[in-house]
Amino acid sequence: MRRLPERGSYDRATIYAILDEAFVCQVGFIDSGQPFVIPTAFARIGDRVVIHGSAASRMLKLLSTGAPACLTVTLLDGLVLARSAFHHSMNYRSVVVLGPAREIGDPAEKARALDAIVEQIVPGRLGHVRGASERELGATRVVAFALDEASAKLRTGPPVDDPEDYGLSAWAGVLPLRLAALAPEPDPRLAAGIELPAHVSGWRRERGRGWAWSRR
Repeated sequence: MRRLPERGSYDRATIYAILDEAFVCQVGFIDSGQPFVIPTAFARIGDRVVIHGSAASRMLKLLSTGAPACLTVTLLDGLVLARSAFHHSMNYRSVVVLGPAREIGDPAEKARALDAIVEQIVPGRLGHVRGASERELGATRVVAFALDEASAKLRTGPPVDDPEDYGLSAWAGVLPLRLAALAPEPDPRLAAGIELPAHVSGWRRERGRGWAWSRR
């Protein structure tokens, strides 16, 4: 980690906590000389990150061959407003995972991975819905990234201005941001008598703890 290495962390607990709070990762790969970065849902299972998609997906077909890839996750915590335009920044937590992926072919392991992705987004959901059928499993490809080469990068705190700028009359500080759920919107075709479950009405995304912070 060369750029602002004081923000970096290789601590497993920090990496796990960021992954567990996020919904979407970005997967980078090269196909026929053309770079691509594709957003997708994911889940962490132990020391692996799993993603899924259509069995016909170009990205997943390529990843299943062991091609080099990069997976990233970013959580935005705030906008850092400095006294100078140059020192504006963001408070964030991010993870970068490098290395090849491995296709999960065992049906039982694949089903567990798909279940984990559902639970990553809405914990408690699996107890209320139908699981994947054999046909659906066959139409889905799942790959896993080992967290052997993974790092976190984080920023927190107020802006860091040049000493001569602290006397300027511009407002400076942090505009905190967070992800919050709005009122649930029922499916127009929802059968009568089905009540809103607690895992939906009480959905919260709690921020992880135990961060090793840096600021610049």
